[in-house]
Amino acid sequence: MSLKNPPASDVVLTHPDRLYWPDEGVSKQALADYYAAVWPFMAPYLVNRPLALLRLPDGIKGHQRFFQKHAWKGMNPHIEEVADPEEIDGEKLLRIVDFEGLTALVQSAVLEIHPWGTTTENWERPDMITMDLDPGEDVAWSAVISAALDVKARLEARDLAAFVKTSGGKGLHVVAPLARKAGWAAVKDFAHSLAESMSADAPEKYLSTATKAKRGGHIYIDYLRNGRGNTAVAAYSTRARPGAPVSMPIDWTELNEVSGPAAFTLANVPQRLATRPSDPWRDFFDAAAPLE
Repeated sequence: MSLKNPPASDVVLTHPDRLYWPDEGVSKQALADYYAAVWPFMAPYLVNRPLALLRLPDGIKGHQRFFQKHAWKGMNPHIEEVADPEEIDGEKLLRIVDFEGLTALVQSAVLEIHPWGTTTENWERPDMITMDLDPGEDVAWSAVISAALDVKARLEARDLAAFVKTSGGKGLHVVAPLARKAGWAAVKDFAHSLAESMSADAPEKYLSTATKAKRGGHIYIDYLRNGRGNTAVAAYSTRARPGAPVSMPIDWTELNEVSGPAAFTLANVPQRLATRPSDPWRDFFDAAAPLE
């Protein structure tokens, strides 16, 4: 992988030295530089997708925190509005189509980017399933890794490929690329049945019901990322948490070497990409299979 010739943007960053992660010294400019470095790898999971955005104008220690799916006053024109075909007369949703749009998100203090699992060219046909493994406070990281491997095995048993990334939060995301055939209801039902089967097979380990997610010693298998209009944090997106962690795609073979869900940060990801021989998700969309 090469990070030569990072993309340029005409979007002007006002107050580029404003600190978004003050303890880490991460400024608005540093966030823009990070996204320039990862743009070639991030773009396929971001461009032309409806977005939900977490904006923190004063950084992670500020009091302002907005989770936005619709336009705001003064929004940069590189952040596009797009009508949801199911709600033509409703508020328009948001998307970006290029690096200018991503830079505009940085300028707008977007510290987390959460796309739909489809694009605006194919609203009703998801191109991925995301299983979010959300551990209780007392669950060992090794148990989260075991859960991810369990999800992988179950997906592969259904002839679906499985890819893994850190969430940048508490757990791991196992993501399966889909050929665009099944609709939202079928995809969500499949994800729900996978979560329920894991909970039924190992009730001492797993939960498939959100209301039980607080129970200690369990991993909540969150399948709800897969409904129409639901989102999951984008690959390579930063998280609005201490340490400036990143949701990072990794190879299954290196999973046991990862120290935790926030092991990858804005500070260390560009160096990792520059020194690795290949992108662990390079075959993601090529591996897409239909949900039978």
